[in-house]
Amino acid sequence: MKRLALLAIGAALVGTSLFQPAATAHQQAAAATTATVWEDNFDGPAGQAPDPAKWRYDIGGGGWGNSELEYYTNSTRNSALDGNGNLVITARKESGGFNCWYGPCQYTSARLLTAQTFTQTYGRFEARIKIPRGQGLWPAFWMLGGTNWPNDGEIDIMENIGKEPATVHGTIHGPGYSGANGIGAAYNHPNGWSFADDFHTFAVDWAPDSITWSVDGVQYERRTPADLNGNTWVFNHPFFMIMNVAVGGGWPGNPDGTTVMPQTMTVDYVRVSTLGSTGGTGSQITGLAGKCLDVAGANSADGTPVQLYDCNGTNAQKWTRPGDGTIRALGKCLDVNAASVADGAKVQLWTCNGTGAQQWTYSSAHDLVNPPANKCLDVTGNNSANATPTQLWTCSGAANQKWIV
Repeated sequence: MKRLALLAIGAALVGTSLFQPAATAHQQAAAATTATVWEDNFDGPAGQAPDPAKWRYDIGGGGWGNSELEYYTNSTRNSALDGNGNLVITARKESGGFNCWYGPCQYTSARLLTAQTFTQTYGRFEARIKIPRGQGLWPAFWMLGGTNWPNDGEIDIMENIGKEPATVHGTIHGPGYSGANGIGAAYNHPNGWSFADDFHTFAVDWAPDSITWSVDGVQYERRTPADLNGNTWVFNHPFFMIMNVAVGGGWPGNPDGTTVMPQTMTVDYVRVSTLGSTGGTGSQITGLAGKCLDVAGANSADGTPVQLYDCNGTNAQKWTRPGDGTIRALGKCLDVNAASVADGAKVQLWTCNGTGAQQWTYSSAHDLVNPPANKCLDVTGNNSANATPTQLWTCSGAANQKWIV
């Protein structure tokens, strides 16, 4: 959540960020996941508090640096299981009972965090959430790297403000790019519907030099150190997770006569997984006729063709996906020649350089897609013979574009 000042543990909050326009989406986030390292499916009887071994609370009504109106509690009136495998965070209108920065509190809500129970460096952080609706509501799923904000960093996985029902935001904050200078992008519902109408899966894939945002498997934003205008990339140490529903504040504005209370944010699960192929020795990528993606002649020279070949276990067929959108073998990157977006463009091995020509996303349909071209890695001519070169081609769903990573 964007905030104006550091208040309590996990309470770094800033005003509006400089969001980019809604980004062009590409299917599937940058990296496959391997092992689940932390998970909460919120199983338990209705009315039970969330697991204290996983979640703790921020409590108070000091405005949280943004003139918010709610008082965060640890009461099951504001956060409890529903008996159907969900956590429900409830924002309520109140008539006294707590004191806030502006006088008797008008609202209560909950803010849960893992600062004392779980932190993690890198991986996929995701949650399936049905957000609340209404003017003045501000649901968020986000992460902090410590209490020294913004130097410790902040990753906003999902934020929504009620006056923008069909839009969610993803943002990073750090030294020199916090508050109004936070770096982020918006994602609009593809059908223009309110995100409060149904559950959606919000995720980031966080690697050593990149963070990639997705909604329902659709990648819409990727940030690297190159985006920071020379400022420090601080996303290289453990972060903890936070979920909350704020009410009012500078960015969303306050509730008005149209706002119906109470409002709920329903969370199906929260999960943290490791990203696939984060280095190590690599693994095969198999395609047409069960053959392997192969560097011709095991030659690591720039421009060496990448081809189809019988699987043989050599290093020429051992590919890694470090989570930054690249696919690597022999210390170099899978690359589209000259960053071409044309059908038939040669796919080759090349020194890793951070360009779009070396970006690949793996879809649920088993396509390897180059996002700048929005085209697929393709076995030329649908020919399964050894040494058939690969190329870039318009995605067609054909067998020569299907890969097992």
